[in-house]
Amino acid sequence: MPHGKTAWVCLPCRASYKQWYDKGRPRVCPRCAGDLIHAGSAFAPPRRRDAAWRALSILLNAGVGFHKTCRGGPGCRPRTMREIRQRIRHAGRTGTPLARALGC
Repeated sequence: MPHGKTAWVCLPCRASYKQWYDKGRPRVCPRCAGDLIHAGSAFAPPRRRDAAWRALSILLNAGVGFHKTCRGGPGCRPRTMREIRQRIRHAGRTGTPLARALGC
């Protein structure tokens, strides 16, 4: 049985697209023909002119997704650059991997 639709994001265009999940098929942005990044089914995009896209690009490039869990949502994710910097400092102090520090 195929999975439901999930979010794919183009960071340069600041656009999100809901498409069927197919692991082997590469995704291309319809606006710029760039690669799309899989964000997950629980992803809610910020407005196009919002500064939260900077934080979002760091999260997605670090491998942190917005996938539903058994608790119903993706959990707490940093929304601002200040929160990102705090979690990066915490990861450096404790030796926690960056993706884990950003995702919890």
